[in-house]
This record gives sequence, C-alpha cells and structure tokens, in this order.
Amino acid sequence: MSGLMELVILVPCCFFLVTLIKFLYDYLWIPLRIQHILNSQGIKGPPFRFIHGNNKEIAKMKQEALGKPVAWTDDLFPRLQPHIYSWINRYGKIHAGKNFVYWDGARAELVISEPELVKEVLKNSENIFQKVKLPEISRKLMGNGLAFTEGEKWAKYRKLANHTFHGESLKNMTPAMITSVETMLEKWKGQEGQEIEVFQEFRLLTSEVISKTAFGSSYLEGEKIFALLYKLKILVSRNMSKTTIPFINKLWKSADLLECEKLAKGIQDCVMKIVKKREDQVVNGEADSFGNDFFGLLVNAFHDLDEKNRLSLEDLVDECKTFYIAGQETVNSLLGWIVLHLAIYGDWQEKARREVIDIFGNQNPHLEGITKLKTMTMIINETLRLYGPSNGLARTVAREVQLGKLVLPAKLDILPLNIGLHRDPHLWGDNVHLFKPERFADGIAKATNYTAAAFLPFGLGPRSCVGMTFASIETKIALSMILQRYTITLSPAYVHSPILILTVRPQHGIQVIIEPLH
Repeated sequence: MSGLMELVILVPCCFFLVTLIKFLYDYLWIPLRIQHILNSQGIKGPPFRFIHGNNKEIAKMKQEALGKPVAWTDDLFPRLQPHIYSWINRYGKIHAGKNFVYWDGARAELVISEPELVKEVLKNSENIFQKVKLPEISRKLMGNGLAFTEGEKWAKYRKLANHTFHGESLKNMTPAMITSVETMLEKWKGQEGQEIEVFQEFRLLTSEVISKTAFGSSYLEGEKIFALLYKLKILVSRNMSKTTIPFINKLWKSADLLECEKLAKGIQDCVMKIVKKREDQVVNGEADSFGNDFFGLLVNAFHDLDEKNRLSLEDLVDECKTFYIAGQETVNSLLGWIVLHLAIYGDWQEKARREVIDIFGNQNPHLEGITKLKTMTMIINETLRLYGPSNGLARTVAREVQLGKLVLPAKLDILPLNIGLHRDPHLWGDNVHLFKPERFADGIAKATNYTAAAFLPFGLGPRSCVGMTFASIETKIALSMILQRYTITLSPAYVHSPILILTVRPQHGIQVIIEPLH
C-alpha cells in the first residue's frame, strides 16, 4: 500500500518536474542563448525579460504614440510602430547596420531593414526562412491559409490562386468590378456637393467585388462573414502585444480567445452555407460543376477523390478567410488613402483625370487602357510607399543559417521592415515623408535605384502577393470611374489619424466633398 502511495505522489511530481524543466528551457534558456549569440555578433536590442519579453513596453509605447496628433506630412513610422522606430534608432544605427533584436514574449524578433538582407530572406527558396507560426488567437483570424502554409500544401494553394488571379480569369472579372463601381456611383448622385465618408464607401465596394469575383456571390450573402471578420480583426489587434503561454491557454482561455473561437465558428457556418448552395446546384442539375471562380475551385478540391489533393473543411474555411481579408482589406485601404491624397493635392488629381479622359473618354475602363495609366500607376505606387503594409510577414529560421555576415540560430523570428525601407531617406531622399508620385515617373526600378527590396508593398520572391494584379486593376477601375464624374476636395471634418489594424487605416474615416464635373 505504501508503495502505491509513493507511486501516486511520485508520478505527478515527475510530471511537474519535466513540465518545469521544459518551461524553463523554452522560456529562459533558449532566449538567453539566442540573445548571447546575437549580441556576440553586434546585434543589440532591449534586454530580454522573463516570460513577457518586451511586450509590456511595446503596449505602453503604442498607447502613448496614438495619443499624439499627427499631420499628413509627418513621418508615420513613430506612430504606427513606435517601439521599432525607437529601438532601430537606439540600437540599429549603432550596431550591425539597421538591424536589432527585441522580444515578443520568449520569441526573439530580429528586425531587418537592410535591403540586401531583406531580399535574401524573401527570395530564399530552400525553405530555411519559413512563415512564422501564429499565436492561437491570431490563427482564428488568418487560419492556415495560403499566407502561412509551407511545402506541398502551399504549392497546392498557390496553384489554385494563380489560376484565379491571373490572365484570362482577371479579364473576366472586370465587368463585375465595373458593375460594382457603377452601383456605388449611382448612390453618390444623391450626395453631390455633400460630404461622403469614402473609407466606408470603399469598404462596401471592395467587399462586393471580392464576393462577386472570387466567391460568385454578392456582398449581402457575404455580409455576415465580413462583419465577423471585422470583429475578429479588432480582437486580434488588441492582443498583438500580449504574452501567451500555450499550455496555460489549454487550461484557461481568456475572454478574447473564447470570443474569437465563437466568431471563427460563425464564419465556418457561413462558409458552409455557401458550399451547400453550390453542392445543391450540382445535385439538382442547375449546374454541371461547382464553378470556375476561386470558391468553385476550392469546393472542387474539397470533394477531390484523391486524398493527397483533397482540401479539409478547415483548409477550405482558412482559404476563404485569407482571400476575403486580403481581397477586401488591402484595396479598401489603398483606395481610401489615394482619394485623400488626390483631395489634398489637386494638381495630381487633375493630371490623373486628364490621363483617364484621354484614354477612356466617358466610356467605362477596359484592360487595354488600364495598362496605359502611367500617372495613376505613379500615384498608386507612392501611396503604397507611404501607407502600404508597415511590416512584411515574419519568417522563422528553421535551422542555423548564414544571412549576410550574420550566423542566425534556429527558432529565431525575422521581421522584414517594409515601413523602414519605404521611409528610409538614404533610399528615397530627404523628402521621403512627402507625397511625390514623380519619384516613380521612370518606373519602380529607377525610383529605387535598382534596389529590389527598397519597395515591396506586395512582398518579394516566390511568396509575393498572388492578388497584386487583381488589386491594381480594381483600384484603377474605381479611380478612373470616379475621376470621370467628380472633383474631390477634403472636408473640414477630416481628422488625420492613421492606425494599424492589419493594414494602415484611418481611425475616424476619410471625409471628402464630391462635385460633379458636368
């Protein structure tokens, strides 16, 4: 009996001891080892703090930055990424070029903004720099879709997306884009001479376009999905600088995580209703396939008889979330910031309008003409430079590797810093914070002095954004049709307050006044 009692006591004690050793190894030994390896090579940064890393400092700095007013000619870097701005100037300028390390909990984040290093990481095809594994709460939003998968799974997803967002498929999408813009502009007729909040208008437009072109539905059908995704985005952004410990999350879930799980389940239910609709159309003889749009290809893969090619339910839902977010969020922000700049810089608005009327007259845009919109392309590129994604997607080092002169250990995360490159005066000149589309007059290569990684709003290398051309065409169609009909001026009600919620967005919207041209 005493032997049994000893066993009952010994087993939990051993389990606790093993768990404690594993915890200290992951949350103390590995961080201190990585810090020592990087420090010895001249890579400095704020010191590692047990469990929380630098997350408490980051949360405080972000809160303080949002409380400060900002003008539209100011540098947005210290507002959007105050911790990185502060530390890159404190550590990166002195040691090892413009690179430094900070701590997201126990994970080391090596921030790189040297173009050659960024290019080496993003163009690497040997699977050494892999997509970082997301925290549990972020996975509820982004899942394990195209942006975060690796290997054969990524190749399969990319092939599906390439089929949808290139060549003839894009040509077939333009009528749906034009119809959606016409619907928006028809509504604007009742608001001529009045203030319009265009960020919200473009949210509805881009939601409608991605719903029609990729999912064969309308905004109304996808409305609940967009509403749930927006709530998820807010919750994920709120938890970005919070430390999570995986095994504790299994024992106790925060209110935000429970809410995220509920929202993710709601999205899955909505997606499955659209899947069921496609399936019923085939079963009832109303259609002979699940469709040739992106969603049809996903449903087809969901039913594939070959197990290797088949998509699981979770994979299907994750891909839908990825493209609903990427297809709507990116273009929504881009259109909003372009219209703001055209309202402020009337000379560029007029140049863009003259070009549109020269090419299209009063007719709807067409693909052949869209490729000739040089001035508009300059305006889009300059807006992406100033208001595009502030970070590239982080990578994690799969095994020890040499990057430039640095030897990087495994389990180190690498953050390519878009905003640091896009706002670097050494690359763009002293007027780097000003809206100057003429930088791109001779193309991107000349503007960046042939530095490939100096401008990467859609990423670089094999993992660059598959929807880049789709986003460009949608943006040019919408702007062309607006400029054919209206002049745009800034409303006195507008307050410049960009914030970062996945993309850079206006905290209080973008208010403009539209006047008909004729």
